[in-house]
Amino acid sequence: METGATIRYRGEVVYIYAFDVAYDTARQPIRELLGQPVAQFVVDASKRNPRQLFFYKPQMVRLPPMERIGPLGPVRVERIIKLLPVGAISISVRVPFAVNHVEELVAFHDLQFKNGSLHDEVRRLAQDVVGELRGHLIRPAPQLPEEEAYSVFCIASPVLDAGNAPMNAEQWFHAHRRQVAALLTQEEEIERLSKQEAEESTARYLSYYEDDLVVVDWDAALLVDAPPDFDETLYILELANLQLAELEAYDRLLDDALERSYRDLGERPLRSRGDTLRELREIRIDMARFNDELSNTTKFFGDWHLARIYDKISTRFHLAEWHRTIEGKLKTLDDLYQILKHDQNNRVMVWLEIAIVVLFVIDLVVLAMGLK
Repeated sequence: METGATIRYRGEVVYIYAFDVAYDTARQPIRELLGQPVAQFVVDASKRNPRQLFFYKPQMVRLPPMERIGPLGPVRVERIIKLLPVGAISISVRVPFAVNHVEELVAFHDLQFKNGSLHDEVRRLAQDVVGELRGHLIRPAPQLPEEEAYSVFCIASPVLDAGNAPMNAEQWFHAHRRQVAALLTQEEEIERLSKQEAEESTARYLSYYEDDLVVVDWDAALLVDAPPDFDETLYILELANLQLAELEAYDRLLDDALERSYRDLGERPLRSRGDTLRELREIRIDMARFNDELSNTTKFFGDWHLARIYDKISTRFHLAEWHRTIEGKLKTLDDLYQILKHDQNNRVMVWLEIAIVVLFVIDLVVLAMGLK
């Protein structure tokens, strides 16, 4: 980079990591975490948002910044931890950049510092968080699960053209679509990227004002906006990433429950099926509560543009397909419950009929003995 040259792109890469660390979280308030006060997360109303904008507001902790040596030199790294009532934590890490070409940002994927990787640092941080929250976690995971990670490349608007003049964000996007596609897909050889792949990976984009833009893909997104307005869009992407992580955990839990139920039905004697019935009943209740709480974390009202962004990212994450898969498994679980319940009722009726017959026989015997 030439000394004294105008930097065309300034901003930050925001790395989002979601961890499903427990079945649930106790509702008592948490005052402090990792030596820092716990506060309520708030999204400031932007120039576009109405006063009645509503977001789910989790508890959050802002950690002291760290100094690291990144791909382009020293950087100041900021970290925020959010605590959610569904037994999940979300860690976001913000790393600033200043580059002249979009392609230079590819180096920020799978970020490596001079003394190690960001991924390893985040997992160690998550372990520390889980350790301190142990008393608040209900049925914590035996070990830290794999994270659901997402990267957002945030470029401060306005973007500049080759002559360093401000440029319409959507026009800039179409002029640099192949570079944006390479950035989102982590492709270092831009010239090898096909036109079809470039168009497909950047097909989900939205622009509200002439100087803002958001492009979402499977592993990463590009956000162009004024820095004070980054947070609202970032939070929408963070919630969608969290929802994906929880749905995956939810799906695994149901798989385990179904496998256990099938095995129990085939192996247990009839007298033990009452235990299976109780377990299925508890799972049905727990899943209903879990689904309600997960839905509450992704409810937001008051801004149709943010709702459109959520629609784009949820489509890319196939959240609707995840919901349908889980609903199918819940229906199977419910069918098993109904079969077992019907079987139990039938057995109760059989025993009642036997009892009635026995009582009838006893009455006959008593009558016969009385006649003698």
